[in-house]
Amino acid sequence: MGDLEPSGQRAGADSGDPQLRTLSAESGTEAQVGIWECEPGGWPIVNRRDTETCYIISGRARITDDATGRVVEVGAGDFVILPRGWSGRWDVIETIRKAYTVF
Repeated sequence: MGDLEPSGQRAGADSGDPQLRTLSAESGTEAQVGIWECEPGGWPIVNRRDTETCYIISGRARITDDATGRVVEVGAGDFVILPRGWSGRWDVIETIRKAYTVF
């Protein structure tokens, strides 16, 4: 595997300066897979158009679910599923790195 590549600021960011670094891998399917890293900052997500599963490698973030108002802090070792149609918010507290699959 190679190094993470700078990808600029997270689209839709409304707090902080969440700069991204990514490394995509060939999955052999239509799914997108790779490693994603983001510096502190936050952004809303409205009606996800796909499903994401991710495993948090390092760092910390708060994920807020719009439907329930529930706020969950995630960190190293946590597994997260954000289904198609999900709306909520990511707030990265400490630079976070995750392995992801989007399908």
